[in-house]
Amino acid sequence: MASRASTPSVEGLRRAIAGGVVGFFNDAAKGQQPIQPSEDALCPPGGVAWKVHADLAGMMVGGVAALLWQMLHPKALAGVWDHSDFRRNMHGRLRNTARFIAVTTYGARLDAEAAIARVRRIHDHVHGTLPDGTPYDANDPRLLAFVHLAGSAMFLAGYRRFANPGMPLAERDAYWQEVAIIAEKLGADPVPRSEAEADALARDFLPELRADERSRTIRDIILNAPPQRLRLFPVQRLLMRSATDLLPREVRRLHGLRGSGLATPAVGAATYSLASTLRWALAPRERSA
Repeated sequence: MASRASTPSVEGLRRAIAGGVVGFFNDAAKGQQPIQPSEDALCPPGGVAWKVHADLAGMMVGGVAALLWQMLHPKALAGVWDHSDFRRNMHGRLRNTARFIAVTTYGARLDAEAAIARVRRIHDHVHGTLPDGTPYDANDPRLLAFVHLAGSAMFLAGYRRFANPGMPLAERDAYWQEVAIIAEKLGADPVPRSEAEADALARDFLPELRADERSRTIRDIILNAPPQRLRLFPVQRLLMRSATDLLPREVRRLHGLRGSGLATPAVGAATYSLASTLRWALAPRERSA
């Protein structure tokens, strides 16, 4: 029989999971620490955006789905293809995006605005021409609107699927209203402020989306990239299948992807179990007296 000392405690398991998550989303080499919630955050403290962006499973799956959607816009794809190391460092790109979302959702207003200013300065250098000669510019208000739309739509969809399937329309509208300030400060236009406006804008963008050799290359990098640690491979594969299923049907079709099978009992149970485990590991613990 194994000794009690050699058996990991429940608390030890929780700490290990939480530590792994914190380590993934915060680059220790850069001295990054988790973002501390602030009462003067851009998004209303305790509001819907705080709840949506706090659900890790929904954000992880939604983030991958958002990236797949965004890469179907030729101008968004060109910015990544021509000016990013994404093909060599997908995890770094996802970590930077997650940190930006965290600081603009929860961080102090000055920190959030500084992060937005940094992104805008980066965008100043992201411009060029598409293979067909069409110019693109990362500061294009309409392109920024599309990136915001795809990201916010998939974060909200992930939250609804894994945390709150019965989320009422009023709360969904409130989410779009709350995150609009981030898009506006980035320079996006138009910016949806309700689910109806977001749906209409998504339909408006659909004719602009294209699948080509470069989008397929990025798609395969996203879906098949090896995890940073081999033991995480089954989890990553599960997240990728879930992200594929989360995509709007038209977007999935353009990518040439089939439904992931999330609705089947086996995959569905595994994904919801993962989501529940992450919430348990990251839930605040009461301090002992």
